[in-house]
Amino acid sequence: MIKRRSETMEENRARLIGAARKAFAEKGYAAASMDELTASVGLTRGALYHNFGDKKGLLAAVVAQVDGEMAQRAKAVAATADDEWERLLAEGMAYIKMALDPEVQRIVLLDGPAFLGDPAQWPSQNRCLESTRQAVTKMIERGILKPVDADAAAQMLNGAAMNAALSIAASDDPQKALPNYIEVFTLLASGLRN
Repeated sequence: MIKRRSETMEENRARLIGAARKAFAEKGYAAASMDELTASVGLTRGALYHNFGDKKGLLAAVVAQVDGEMAQRAKAVAATADDEWERLLAEGMAYIKMALDPEVQRIVLLDGPAFLGDPAQWPSQNRCLESTRQAVTKMIERGILKPVDADAAAQMLNGAAMNAALSIAASDDPQKALPNYIEVFTLLASGLRN
């Protein structure tokens, strides 16, 4: 009985996240109706409040899901690179390029910061930062990167990629902005090379 209840709660949580993701991507966070969202998956507002506390908590869960998928996609792109340095660059550039994805733009890069605050404080971003810190530390130890503070370098690389993505998403012409940000990100990161 207890197992079934926890499974149902997890299913309801997943259904609410899925419905919110669709609504937030199509209408934006502010315009998405919680009554319509919950009704679309046959649940009540009570289920939403029980699982997420409020609409903002639901947005945080959706942002975490999408941002986590972005990190996985960036790592998958990076995995095809020839060496550690190329992987680091490829991962950052892949993240920046995702600013062209309409769902990512709306949910993670526009509504996320507007309603959840500084992305650097999001748990999903902290996981990305730790991954970057580990990669930078290894490259410093191997002499690939200059002997700089690994934490500072990781913060700067992640911050540059995130700010580039935020700027692209907010620009009047994201397609036109992208190559400029990729070029500058590559030049900034290259300053760390030995």
